[in-house]
Amino acid sequence: MSHERNLKYLNDHRIVYIRMPVTDKPTQENECYMFYEDGTHECYELFRSKAKITTFKSLKWHLLVLWYLNPQLDQDDFMKVAEVIANKDYGFISFNIHSDLLRKIVYEVSMLDLEEPPKNKLRKVIFKHNSMLSKEEKLRVVGELIGRTKKFDGGDIYDIMLLLNHGGWKITIARLARGLECSTRTVHRNMTEELKREKELLNKENEKTNI
Repeated sequence: MSHERNLKYLNDHRIVYIRMPVTDKPTQENECYMFYEDGTHECYELFRSKAKITTFKSLKWHLLVLWYLNPQLDQDDFMKVAEVIANKDYGFISFNIHSDLLRKIVYEVSMLDLEEPPKNKLRKVIFKHNSMLSKEEKLRVVGELIGRTKKFDGGDIYDIMLLLNHGGWKITIARLARGLECSTRTVHRNMTEELKREKELLNKENEKTNI
C-alpha cells in the first residue's frame, strides 16, 4: 500500500518547504508562470511530485533544504521535523531508518554552513501555485518557451518530467519529445544518468499511486 503524503504537521508548524527564486529575476513573467531563459537553481519545491525519498542521500538533501529554508528552527524543533519526514506512515519516505542514524544525519545537517544554498536542479519554467492552467496547457507553454530559445538542456527535460508526473502521465521519451517539440533522438542525447534515474523513480511512484 502506498501512503498518501501527510503535510499537516509541516503546515500546522509553518515549516517552509516551497520557495520561489529570490535573487534570480525571470526573463518573462505573467500571472501563470515565470520563465528563466538561463535557468535558476533557486526554486525549492519539496514534496510537489509523487516520488518518495528512497535513499539516505536524498533524505539528507531534503533535511538540508528544510534546515536552510527554516532558520527559525532550533535543533530540537528540527529533530521533530526530521522524525516526521523519516516516518513511513507519513508518506514522505519509502524505507525505515534507525533513530540513531536519523539523529546522526540531523546533527551533520545542522552543523553545515548555510551561507551556501543546498545544491538544486536547474529549472527554467516555474508555474505559480494559483495558476489555473490545465496540465495540457502547461505542457504547451513549456514547449513554446523552450522552442523559442532554439536550445534546451537537462533543466528543460526535468521541467517536462515534473509536469507529466503531476498530471498522472507516465514519462516516456516520446512524451518528452512532444513537450519539447523536438525529436526523440534529441531527447535521448540530452538524457543524463541522473535524469534517467529520476524518470524511473517518478514513473514507479506514479504506478503505486494509480493502483
